[in-house]
Amino acid sequence: MLPTITVDVGTTSIKLCSFDAEGRLLESGRVPTPTLEDTWGEVYDVDALVEAVVTFAGDLSDPQRTSVARVAVTAVGESGGLVRSDGTLASPLILWHDHRGASYLDSLDESARARIYEVTGLPVNANYGLSKIAWAVDQAAGDLGDAQWLNVAEYLAARMTGQRWAEPSLASRTMALDLGSGSWSEDVLGKLGLQKSVLPELRPASAGSVMNPTFAAASGLSPDVVVHVAGHDHMVGAVGAEILPGELLNSTGTTEGLLFLRESPSLGDHFAASKLANGISCTGQGFTLFASIPTGGSAFATLQTMLDLDAETITERVAGLHARYLAGNVDLDAAPLFLPQFRGSPPPTKDASARGSIVGISPTTTSDDIILGCFLGMVLQFRDVLELFRAAPTRIKVIGPASKNLLWLQLKADLLGTSLSVSTFPEVVSRGAQSLASGDAGTWLSCDPFDVTDDQQRSLRIQAWADRVRERWDYLKGLPS
Repeated sequence: MLPTITVDVGTTSIKLCSFDAEGRLLESGRVPTPTLEDTWGEVYDVDALVEAVVTFAGDLSDPQRTSVARVAVTAVGESGGLVRSDGTLASPLILWHDHRGASYLDSLDESARARIYEVTGLPVNANYGLSKIAWAVDQAAGDLGDAQWLNVAEYLAARMTGQRWAEPSLASRTMALDLGSGSWSEDVLGKLGLQKSVLPELRPASAGSVMNPTFAAASGLSPDVVVHVAGHDHMVGAVGAEILPGELLNSTGTTEGLLFLRESPSLGDHFAASKLANGISCTGQGFTLFASIPTGGSAFATLQTMLDLDAETITERVAGLHARYLAGNVDLDAAPLFLPQFRGSPPPTKDASARGSIVGISPTTTSDDIILGCFLGMVLQFRDVLELFRAAPTRIKVIGPASKNLLWLQLKADLLGTSLSVSTFPEVVSRGAQSLASGDAGTWLSCDPFDVTDDQQRSLRIQAWADRVRERWDYLKGLPS
């Protein structure tokens, strides 16, 4: 490994880490992801993004800072904006869940939508970059200049190096990349009236660029430091977790991701109808098949608001429920049935306007019942999405904040009837970014995993409960938005 600063731009926070040559985490920091409001919604505060990196590097001790050989940047996959060669913006830097370009997809007929999935491996959806690019190009009008679309990670790399490039795993989240050729698709771009020139050259995660002197001086880093775009955060997490063919990565954060490695894209009718997302692995070897569940760790914030409880109290309640569940002192039927679509629905509908539902409230329903119902609903939703892959994982590796929620983990293991291997290392994505920038492979054992094992009797009970609520569950999923 090479001493590396990693930058992981997430939905709610930026995670910054410093690793030594042995892959040990020396320093870490976390700042809220900086955003601003514009006429259409929320966009990144780009100067604050850059300042977060400068401040973290500048606060390192002199020996630690001078040892840094690499900076590796990873981020959410569908964000971005138009960036000119001088680093100025020709459009806002748009968040991944922003749908301001949705209307540009309305004219696509079924034939065009099928063709886009065939070429890019992605279902037509306004989350992906293509419609945002079309919107940004129209908004720039005559002031476009030589601007090109960059993901937020690629933008940070451009600010650090003065060069613009796209990394393939992030490019595969734009809905403009031809998976077969690994190049930008003029066919798909043309369907929205876009030119190939609006997209930058492609470089693998292993290929970085030297930091420019201005950024080096501002951060205190050596101008010899090489900057890498490591890739899409979930895919980078797969590197840090040493995901092998047949294994499932369960990546948890604000959202929850499910990812399998594939030797070739999965483009059949079932996968297209299920709206599963294909991608290119950030290692450059093979492909990914991915689904995102919009509600993950964000459920905590929803419960806090709903029940007017602080985070510490919710955490204590969850721990108490876990202990009672293991002891067999939880009545699953007392919990209301929760459809946890707090931020939209997962595949196969992928409806950003979908909202959650609760049924089964009674005069005796307690706040603990509601908390339990929420996590029961989340594991039912996880099972539904996992079934879309038509593959039984040989192993499930869990990374991210869910490692601290033993109730959520145990309910999932028991419902699926399989054990989970759970990382206790908090920054698996960042470790994957260091591995990619260093040209070394990560190992799962270095993530200090522990097992959450399913219990046959508990599995029988929770599976019987799932059977009892199936009709209501399916009804809730079918409710109009």
